[in-house]
Amino acid sequence: MEYFKLIGIVIIILGFAFKLDTIAVVIAAALATGLVSGMSFDHVITLLGKGFMDNRMVSLFFLTLPMIGVVESHGLKQAAVNGISKIKNLSAGKIFNLYLAIREITDAMGIALSGQVQFIRPLINPMAQAAASVKKPLTDKQVDLIKGRAAATDNFGNFFSQNLFIASSGVLLMSSTMKSLGYTATPANIVLYSIPMAIITFLITAYSNRRFDKQFDK
Repeated sequence: MEYFKLIGIVIIILGFAFKLDTIAVVIAAALATGLVSGMSFDHVITLLGKGFMDNRMVSLFFLTLPMIGVVESHGLKQAAVNGISKIKNLSAGKIFNLYLAIREITDAMGIALSGQVQFIRPLINPMAQAAASVKKPLTDKQVDLIKGRAAATDNFGNFFSQNLFIASSGVLLMSSTMKSLGYTATPANIVLYSIPMAIITFLITAYSNRRFDKQFDK
């Protein structure tokens, strides 16, 4: 009977597989798991509400969306495109590599860029498309490839460099967890061992972006 408590995992897998609404799938999984575990419906709803209130700071990035819309409506996107189109020998891959370096450096300094919303959508993606379309117009497939590569570059930079800042939430969480298990792992130790991973990620991603440029030209 204990295995029935894992029904939430099954619901999430099936929901994502059938491309259902993400929020609805997660809430359904939480409700099912709580009810199967013997909780009352009111108790499960209370826990969901408490979890949302305790972590409501995570949703603050929504406040940036109106700002991004206003900035784009006043021509920031077009200004970036025009500026990039005037620079010679600048490719989409080079733009991605420059952004990746900025992403890792800012993460190491504890500066959160929230890249997908504030940078990739309004700036990096349009700039990369402008650089790639200097020689000839882009096809719909090429536009999608650039969008995917821009988003992936941001994910690589964020995921593998977020532990470079000694006071980041991830570093503090790992340090406290290891300490509770009886292991010595100070925040400085975690940062030290995260540096090689960030460097390796940059080198591999930069090489991949260069190959992307060559394949794109073909």
